[in-house]
Amino acid sequence: MRAGDLDIRIGDLEPGPNDTITDVTGVQVGHTTLIEGDDVRTGVTVVLPTPDGGPCFAAAHRLNGNGDLTGLEWIRESGLLTTPVGLTNTFSVGVVRDALVASQHAANRGRWHLPVVGETYDGFLNEIEGMHVRSEHVFDALQRAADGPVEQGAVGGGTGMICHGFKGGIGTASRVTGAGHTVGVLVQANHGRRSRLAVNGVAIGRQLEDIPLPQEKGDTPDGSIIVVIGTDAPLLPHQCERLAHRSALGIARTGGAGENSSGDFALAFATGNGTPEQGPLDVLPNDEIDPLFYATIEATEEAIVNALLSAETMSGRSGMVHGLPPERLRELIAAAER
Repeated sequence: MRAGDLDIRIGDLEPGPNDTITDVTGVQVGHTTLIEGDDVRTGVTVVLPTPDGGPCFAAAHRLNGNGDLTGLEWIRESGLLTTPVGLTNTFSVGVVRDALVASQHAANRGRWHLPVVGETYDGFLNEIEGMHVRSEHVFDALQRAADGPVEQGAVGGGTGMICHGFKGGIGTASRVTGAGHTVGVLVQANHGRRSRLAVNGVAIGRQLEDIPLPQEKGDTPDGSIIVVIGTDAPLLPHQCERLAHRSALGIARTGGAGENSSGDFALAFATGNGTPEQGPLDVLPNDEIDPLFYATIEATEEAIVNALLSAETMSGRSGMVHGLPPERLRELIAAAER
């Protein structure tokens, strides 16, 4: 279930054919989902910016820094993303990073790698200290990586995540500008308060107070969000950074605020220059970048909503987390429009 399936239109731009980050040509996504017994609710998601994982121009933005996104110093220094991006839980960053290095060596893609791996904390539903994500799970996600439709919700790195007091996880969306450039966004959504949740400007969370919050956790903003943005526009690194900044506006439109205990990071990459180290380079004039800003904001907002709609109620280590009921969301949006 996604926003489009409920006839909820977010923003003014049209989505791509799949309404996913893979609408950006060459981008692939793969998941490994781990659900075992009562306590294991975790996994790993990989995003390949190009079929071999890079390189392409890229940049990052930190909304609030109580979290981790590895490999950023070299991206800031060089403006290049050179490996696939991994998403997982907080305690599995190391094993995912190491496995991405091993995968690059196995594919004979050089001897030097600084992978980008983002995390959010899934310790309410998942026995996070059990370190259940292993290198073979990363290799499996890479093997599964493909273009086309992307599985969303409680899958991959988003398996055990909670968003605005509802079950969260992986969400994705895309937008196409009038000039024909595509922007795709994928989020691992594990952030926000129930009372602040909004969709299309409608205060949804306050109208769903009858749905129980996670036991012991309550309406606390002690989570994080990772945003991965891809575009086929020919952007330079500083322009990628500008797109990464705009994702914070999409987070805000759904009620996210980058609270003190939240780790909120965005990574934007652009594939429109092929192999940028070889040149020649195309450059999109800054005067033409506004539509990409709008596309980033809209796709980020919808990706968060899609993560919520795609994730069903789940029980785990510390209790139950309810899913956002799609039909009630549709009714609330329709009533506000009337």
